[in-house]
Amino acid sequence: MASNQGHASYYVPESTRFPFFAAIGLGLMVLGAGGLLNDRLAQADTSTHTWMLLAGFALLIVILWNWFGLAIRENLQGLNSAQLKRSYVIGMQWFIFSEVMFFAAFFGALFYVRHLVAPWLAGEGDHDGFTNTLLWQGFVSDWGSTVLTPQQALLAAGGEQMIAMNGTFNAALQDMSWKGIPLYNTILLLTSSVTVHFAHHALKAGHKKPFHVWMVITLLLGFSFVYLQGVEYHHAYTEMGLTLGSGIYGTTFFMLTGFHGFHVCLGAVMLTIMFLRSLLAGHFTPDDHFGFEAASWYWHFVDVVWIGLFLFVYIL
Repeated sequence: MASNQGHASYYVPESTRFPFFAAIGLGLMVLGAGGLLNDRLAQADTSTHTWMLLAGFALLIVILWNWFGLAIRENLQGLNSAQLKRSYVIGMQWFIFSEVMFFAAFFGALFYVRHLVAPWLAGEGDHDGFTNTLLWQGFVSDWGSTVLTPQQALLAAGGEQMIAMNGTFNAALQDMSWKGIPLYNTILLLTSSVTVHFAHHALKAGHKKPFHVWMVITLLLGFSFVYLQGVEYHHAYTEMGLTLGSGIYGTTFFMLTGFHGFHVCLGAVMLTIMFLRSLLAGHFTPDDHFGFEAASWYWHFVDVVWIGLFLFVYIL
């Protein structure tokens, strides 16, 4: 709706059904993923929730492809005003802030369980021993140690939710040392944060070839991280007995590292699309490249989150 007083036009978006169908896709994904996890834990048939998850994912991909495609075409046609471009920046900043709160909740859950719930159940601060005796007599708080207590080595088949390393853990293989794959992944992600920064500087200087080279290096580092995390998960499941059913240690471990791994995949896909847009379609100029800039912000964010995971999940 344009102003008649000589001021800049105020952008009013056109009516669209994209948000409605995107919400449906996200809803199907959430219901499918939650149901799939419950089916696996209950050893029930997973086909219904698997198809629900895949249908939601496919619908979301189609919607995002068309939605972002429309936004790109409008920008290339010069329809985006300075005000609208600022709204994109603010929108991405709020999106990253929401992701910060998302992971803050998970880190808070880890702190609460590890430093408050487990010690309370073990009788810490309870001089009469009431909590330990009433709720879990004989419970020993032992989070991530190298030696399993007999209580922690009990099978979870009885329905009890164990609090630390437990379930079917193999005591000889359960050491989740940070000196192996987690350390390599930390080096990969931190290096990729540097290379994407170099790519950003090359783009702002108008040097497309160095930009493409640094982007290829960044993507190789990012997808290498995803591959190594898959190797770690396979090792945990097949050789260590560390699964989602292995008590609250298993659930917090896979919740934090799994969601982060998903975000790394999402960031790598975003950067791949930006790389292909530049290489194949010639998009982005030194003064107009917010699509790449937003993806690079997101990549730096997942790098920072991993540093927190590396410290609080693997080391401390």
